[in-house]
Amino acid sequence: MKITICGSIKFFDEMVGFQKQLKANGHEVFMPIKVVGVDYWSEDGKSRIEAKKGLGLVNEHLNKIEKSDAILVANYTKGDIKNYIGANTFIEMAFAHHNGNKIFILNPLPNQKYINDELVSFDGIVLNGDLNNIK
Repeated sequence: MKITICGSIKFFDEMVGFQKQLKANGHEVFMPIKVVGVDYWSEDGKSRIEAKKGLGLVNEHLNKIEKSDAILVANYTKGDIKNYIGANTFIEMAFAHHNGNKIFILNPLPNQKYINDELVSFDGIVLNGDLNNIK
């Protein structure tokens, strides 16, 4: 199966671990790009925005989803939100849903009131941390 990993770049190291495990299980894996030298956590977000626009990172990741069979959403606690799903990941999930991709979610859905209904409507498969349930 071709799988694109999605989630906050804050969880990139964990995503690399998932990539290794998924490849060992026979899957082809596409990763988000973490641009070296970009300050992803600056308060104004300027360098992050410039990288996304200048390098076409959003479109490139959506292209990966388009050629995949499934996505894996790496959702962990970020700040005070347990199992966080951010704006870009939400867009990626909607795009995958629209394209008929399977949506695997590492941990249970977050309690983010402004997107709860939509997240549930995507019919994602919650893995409860176990990548061996990807089939």
